Amino acid sequence: MGFGKYGLFIWVMSTMCLIKFSLQFDPIDNYLVDCGSPKNSSVGDRDFLADTSDHHFLSDPEQASVSTANSQPISSTYGSSLYTTARVFNRTSNYTFPVNQHGRHFIRLHFFPFALDGETYNLNDLIPATALTVELPRNHHNLMTQALETVARVNMGNQTVSPENDTLWRFWNSDGHFITQNNFVKYVKNISSVKYTAGGPTRDIAPLSVYGTATKLDTEFSPGALLNMTWTFNVDPEFSYLVRFHFCDIIEHPPSQLVLNIYLNSMSVAKDLNLGERMSNVWGAPYYLDAVTRLSGKNMLNVSIGTSLALGAYPESILNGLEIMKISNSKGNLYEVDTGTKSSASRSKQKVWVVAALAGGAVFIVVVLGCLFFIIRRRNRRKSLIVKQSMQQSLSPNMDTDGNAMFSRSKIGYRFPLIAVHEATDKFSESLVIGIGGFGKVYKGVLSDGTQVAVKRGAPQSHQGLAEFQTEVEMLSQFRHRHLVSLIGYCDERNEMIIIYEYMENGTLKNHLYGSDLPKLNWRQRLEICIGSARGLHYLHTSSSKAIIHRDVKSANILLDENMMAKVADFGLSKNGPELDQTHVSTAVKGSFGYLDPEYMTRQQLTEKSDVYSFGVVMFEILCGRPVIDPSRPRGMVNLVEWVREWRKRGELEKVFDPFLVGKMKTESLEKFVEIAEKCLAEQSVDRPTMGDVLWNLEFALQLEGIEVKRRETENDSSTGELESGAGEGSVGDFVGVSMSRVFSEMVKGEKHEMR
Repeated sequence: MGFGKYGLFIWVMSTMCLIKFSLQFDPIDNYLVDCGSPKNSSVGDRDFLADTSDHHFLSDPEQASVSTANSQPISSTYGSSLYTTARVFNRTSNYTFPVNQHGRHFIRLHFFPFALDGETYNLNDLIPATALTVELPRNHHNLMTQALETVARVNMGNQTVSPENDTLWRFWNSDGHFITQNNFVKYVKNISSVKYTAGGPTRDIAPLSVYGTATKLDTEFSPGALLNMTWTFNVDPEFSYLVRFHFCDIIEHPPSQLVLNIYLNSMSVAKDLNLGERMSNVWGAPYYLDAVTRLSGKNMLNVSIGTSLALGAYPESILNGLEIMKISNSKGNLYEVDTGTKSSASRSKQKVWVVAALAGGAVFIVVVLGCLFFIIRRRNRRKSLIVKQSMQQSLSPNMDTDGNAMFSRSKIGYRFPLIAVHEATDKFSESLVIGIGGFGKVYKGVLSDGTQVAVKRGAPQSHQGLAEFQTEVEMLSQFRHRHLVSLIGYCDERNEMIIIYEYMENGTLKNHLYGSDLPKLNWRQRLEICIGSARGLHYLHTSSSKAIIHRDVKSANILLDENMMAKVADFGLSKNGPELDQTHVSTAVKGSFGYLDPEYMTRQQLTEKSDVYSFGVVMFEILCGRPVIDPSRPRGMVNLVEWVREWRKRGELEKVFDPFLVGKMKTESLEKFVEIAEKCLAEQSVDRPTMGDVLWNLEFALQLEGIEVKRRETENDSSTGELESGAGEGSVGDFVGVSMSRVFSEMVKGEKHEMR
């Protein structure tokens, strides 16, 4: 769609005004901090405060501060003084600022890499100055002047290590899905045997949870065999990689008998490595080994630990942890492949490309002129078409009782004639009823092209009337997402209020939890349904400039398709969230009893956190397999949330579990699930997590169950689309057209601190 006559001029002026406004913006809460600096500094007309103990910003000001030993000036774009100091954290610390104005605040974090003076702060343990290169000729690779990017951080023993169990808040993934042949390996755990020794690795190198678990050769399966254990990782070719091997002999045999062969892509890193000798013959003492390898033309890195019979050793192999870091190339780049010096052939190709670019530019100009001509002609034709449609619309029954258009013209494509709905439902045959709700009955239907649909028909006496009908159609027609039920169409002829959805084969989540004879859901299915529902709600909350608040999140409004994938449904009560400068929307209380946010009920203040509270109630439903409100139960058990909290206080939470789940859940996964639900159910909305945080922690709970979470980056689904308002700028997997809060959520997923 092209600009109007003055569209381009208005757009340019609006942008300039916005830039000017942002430059003049002077917030009440305006904190500028120079991290690691011993004194205050100035950058232009901005004054930055040092984060020393004088200003009480940093909870632990004794953390090391460092400055660059290189006095060469940094680009004035960044400010030379601001980017010459930094604060290095080797334990959990917080910056705390008093806030005078409630609402949204903009936070900018500044980063700039520089070489550290080894005498100022010793990082040689965490980042080795040099490492042995696994290639010919062998040499030592200087790492202190290069950037590193974490590719994988893996804990052996098929045990995940959460950030709260690591002194540097790192997440260690379990190795189960990286190992290529797990039928002859064995996972062992013996944390009590780990002994950190003077001069050896510290807890900052790797925590007890890493050195205390291991993957080893199953000697019972293959006694005396000379075998390798191999883990495979996806990497980018044409880069070098730092690989750190973590070892700790936690197996009860003399350490001198543990001798290993270590390989990276079949190239030897260490042959006949006497692990006992490297551990000073102290059983349970940690040890690590660093190596660098370069991958040319390969996108897979194989790490192998093999047995050795040297020194009379018993054929045993073991690995406790592994870290893989991509190393920046000669350009200082971690993403663009360094192709090296260009050959004469390459330069000739470059000339060809220059000529091609010039020719392409000329073609582009011709195409642009042609497009402008086409746009102008199309606009003129559209004007005449609109006039014709307006005349037709005046004769259409798509009007409310006052003669006003019920929906915007963009929704006309979704409108079905009543005769088509009658054909699809056999004139609303009672034999096709699949559900009854406050709006009316829901029928299973089949369109003329064979598509199965669900048809929701508003009853004349329904307390959910025209407003909810219009809201649901308007909301559903704006978005497409794999975890939101899709709108097929609607019908409003002859005072009918009919909405047509995609058909969900397995009905509601509620019916699978209680009140029906449907098969029970196992714990994995319940976790995946929670994750799918959270993804749908997170999309609603972040997909446009203003959040869309569902306002009726409950198990009856979570539907399951033929693959048991969850989709959030029923948007009749949905409402746009607050503006950027507001904290809430004041509105009458609507929703379902038992799921309502107590803060919303008492103050009539609606936020995205109201959906979070309702979702926490659903999580307890999923855990317990019973209704939220059950008057048939004894006093004290009627309200699900209160009942669960009471048994939680007593330390007997297992008494509330769905009996079908007892003994079928891993403790770590269960505890994480309950922790998330309780945080969702905080009395004050400010104490509740966002749906993005809930989603991340649910995926973590699924990983703790020993199940790999399917990465959204690989889920290309035709049902995803973008908001018709044009708020989005592209799509990756589940999400389309999301705001920066969604992008941030995805960026930190691999290394995000666990929700506190």
